[in-house]
This record gives sequence, structure tokens and C-alpha cells, in this order.
Amino acid sequence: MQKDFFKYQAQTTQFAAGFEVEKAMGSYIFGKDGRRYLDFVAGVSANTLGHSHPKIVTAIKEQADKYLHVMVYGEYAQEKPVELCRLLAEATPDPLEITYLVNSGAEAIDGSLKLAKRYTGREEIVSFKNSYHGNTHGALSVSGNEFHKREFRPLLPMVSFIEFNNENDFVKITEKTACVILETIQGAAGFLVPNDGYLLKLKKRCEEVGALLILDEIQPGFGRTGKLFSFEHFGIVPDILVMGKGMGGGVPVGAFMSSKKIMETLSHSPKLGHITTFGGNPLIAAASHATLKEVLDSGLMNEVAEKEELFRTLLVHPKIKNINGKGLMLAVNLGSPEFTLDVAKRCMEKGLIVFWQLYRNEYLRISPPLTISKEEITEGCQIILDVLNEN
Repeated sequence: MQKDFFKYQAQTTQFAAGFEVEKAMGSYIFGKDGRRYLDFVAGVSANTLGHSHPKIVTAIKEQADKYLHVMVYGEYAQEKPVELCRLLAEATPDPLEITYLVNSGAEAIDGSLKLAKRYTGREEIVSFKNSYHGNTHGALSVSGNEFHKREFRPLLPMVSFIEFNNENDFVKITEKTACVILETIQGAAGFLVPNDGYLLKLKKRCEEVGALLILDEIQPGFGRTGKLFSFEHFGIVPDILVMGKGMGGGVPVGAFMSSKKIMETLSHSPKLGHITTFGGNPLIAAASHATLKEVLDSGLMNEVAEKEELFRTLLVHPKIKNINGKGLMLAVNLGSPEFTLDVAKRCMEKGLIVFWQLYRNEYLRISPPLTISKEEITEGCQIILDVLNEN
């Protein structure tokens, strides 16, 4: 299988592991080598409730017995997509009330940018240096790392970039700005958290000039920081909320959410302002609804702060420079990309799956399922410490 993987399936790097997966349950992935591997990555924050959570699997099976795809998005009323959108509206603050379901976080970013332009009638977009919003042309255009963009230009015009946590840059947000888009917690840059009061001041600036604020919660959403969405820690509500990854608990999904007044502008002049064939697919919606309901009802979010503290208490070592992030979204600074890649490889050899950050390879990613136990956290952290002691 590994031979065919490299021969027939497109690769995203020149050093893919090619790890052969047999099955995955809970906090573990089982390889065809007969070993089990503790997962501290959770599919890059996608497996919110761990692998093969029984409530998600049951929801998928029950929906599959009824029907799969029946019509393009937004035409037919289907039980699970409607239930998912209603539950999202009930779980989020005003004015967030209407959800547009799509296939991925990147598509949701593209849709949110179109929505902001359509509603405001403006063309300029302000994003952030070192931001990451996805790899479609639209999402890449507002991502803030030139190394990852330069080979794919030209991209969207009229996009400017400001510095995260720098209030002096707010002057670049003007009456010509359609929207400001940012990750509530910068992901690829090393899980950078906004300074106290920063988002409040940013929201105020947007209101002053009539620009919409888009928050990208594709990674921190669905309980990963101890709140359903991480903006709830900072006392603001975005005009447009973007989500994905952990929303589906392991299936491909994305969405953007706004007020009815803003969202309805996609329905006319022109009609089909955004259209997607498989967005809102009932099978995916069933899994997403089961995920959201379990996150809301299980009490898992109440455990996140304690689990974060356990990680921070255990991961103390001279070779660890600092730990960024919030909740179960942590980035461990090991000083150099080469060392971090070596640590990740050696951890895998010892039965622990860890990864690195896209832009800042010196940071080791820790983003386990919310369901991870304290015993599993202790087990995984000890492997990291053992590897660090061996180097």
C-alpha cells in the first residue's frame, strides 16, 4: 500500500511519512505494523471527539440508510442540515443566526470574502501578516506568508496586510475596506493569542469605518479553547464567523455564519451569489450535528483548561523555549525546524504522533482530541521528554 501511495497519490511534501493506517479509535491510530500510536494531532484539529466516536459513526450510518445527496445546496429542506444550522444559531450570540454550509474551511473563507464584498459594495480587504486561511486562490490571497504564495501569483488584488497585535496598524483600515479577516488565534504562525483588549479595539475600528469583521475559527472552534468558539474569550462577536476542521468530527465540512441581513445578499443581484453542489450534504451534516451536540452536552469544554495546565506542567525541559496557544491548541518551541522535525520523527518511533506548524517549523504542534484523558496526556508528554533527553 505504501508503494502505491507514493506512486498514485499526489504528495504535498517530498518527505511524507506514508504511515499505513489500519484503524483508529479514541485517542489512538493503529498501523498495519501492529502498533498503536497515541494521537496528539487529531487530524490537525479535525477529530474533535477523537477517532470513530460512536455517536458520530451512528449518525452517519442512520443518515446513510435514509438518503445521501439529493439536490444542490439551498434548494431542499433536509433534516440534518436544518438541525445543524438551528443548533449553531442557538449556541452562538447575536447577530449570528444564519449558516451557509460548504465543503471545507478554505471554501468558507472564499464565501465569507464574497459575502463581505457583496454586502458592503467595497473592494479592499485587510488581512494579517503570517496568517493562514487555506489554499484555494481566494484563501491564499488573504494568507500572509509570501513564501507560500509567490509561485501562484497573480492572486486577488486589493489585499493589504497588517501586523497581528499591533494597534498602530488600525489606520490602514478605512472607509474603503470591505472587511478585515483574521484568525482569532493565529495558527500556522505558532498559535499566537491576541493581546488583552486587542480584538475589542479592532472591532471598534471596523465599526467606525463600516468594515465587516471576519473571524477565522477553523482551528480553534468547536471547543478546542474551552469555549465553543475562541472569540467568546475576548468579549466580541464577529460580523461573519468562519468554521471548519473540528466541526465535522472527522468528515470534510466548512461553514460561514452571519446575520440574516448580511447573508441574504447572496441570494440576489446576482442570484446564486455563492453556490456549492455538496455543501450541506446530509451525511456530513449528520456527523457535524452529532459532533456539535456532544461538544455542547458532554462537559468536555469544562475540562479543557485543566488539560492545558497539565500539558504546561509536564512539558518543562531546557530544550523547550516556550509554549504558545490556548486550551488544547498548543505550540511547543524547540528552537529550530531541524530539531523539531527530528523530535516528531523520534516520537513517532516511540508511539506518539506529533506534528509541526506550517510557517514556524520550530514549533511542535499539540492539538489532541478534546476527549483525551489525563493519563494519555501524561503518557504522551513523557515520550516527548524522553526524546528530548536522548538528544
